[in-house]
Amino acid sequence: MTILNSQHLRHYPQKPDKVYLYGTCLADTLFPDSGIDAITLLEQQGIEVIFPMGQTCCGQPAYNSGYQEEAKKVALAQIKEFPLDIPIVIISGSCGGMMRHHYLDLLKDEPGIQAFSDRIFEFTEFLVNVVKIELNDKGHYEKVALHTSCAARREMGVHITGQKLLGQLDNVELVVHNNESECCGFGGTFSVKHGDISAAMVNDKSDSLLNADVVRYISADNGCMLNINGALEYKKENLRGEHIASYLLSRVNTATGES
Repeated sequence: MTILNSQHLRHYPQKPDKVYLYGTCLADTLFPDSGIDAITLLEQQGIEVIFPMGQTCCGQPAYNSGYQEEAKKVALAQIKEFPLDIPIVIISGSCGGMMRHHYLDLLKDEPGIQAFSDRIFEFTEFLVNVVKIELNDKGHYEKVALHTSCAARREMGVHITGQKLLGQLDNVELVVHNNESECCGFGGTFSVKHGDISAAMVNDKSDSLLNADVVRYISADNGCMLNINGALEYKKENLRGEHIASYLLSRVNTATGES
């Protein structure tokens, strides 16, 4: 299946009054603040946010491991949780890529799957291209780096929207590190099946971020952040990542920009 990763190929709707938020497994279990902060930021833009409590995994781990039927059951269960014809905003490029692109393959015989796919928006993509958000930075000056996940970059084509959002923050200097476009080695089940390779990749990524001499790095994907933060902790370094939803909210809501 060919995946179109250029945003200019997509038609973006007008800013809606109401959206769903898909929080993802990792946000639910390990980074709940990222989901809560994403909701708060959207609500501050005058958008009502619906969070279906029955949502779970998107099915990506099973799909990537070759368990098609199991993945299909999970995917169909998720689709039922989002019945209204409104955008579904996802705080992960990886889950977004699964639901926008791979559902079309996995559920190709299901009626309405294209319409469901068209409702999927990655969080930064939605803020920039649909909400057309304008951020008023109230934080102090600091240097940060941006980590863009493989899925966000190659499946969703939304690494540019992360850059645009941080570029709106007057007191934030975005440092481009040497390995910005490279995978961190997480890849969900990849990090389990190929642990040595994954460890080498995240070692390169974390070293690159450390060499950028920033106070924090920003990511729109909790899976990558889990992996990179783990590597940094293993190295006994203080640098840590912050989800872009939480970072943007802290910059516009506080006088210090501190989380």
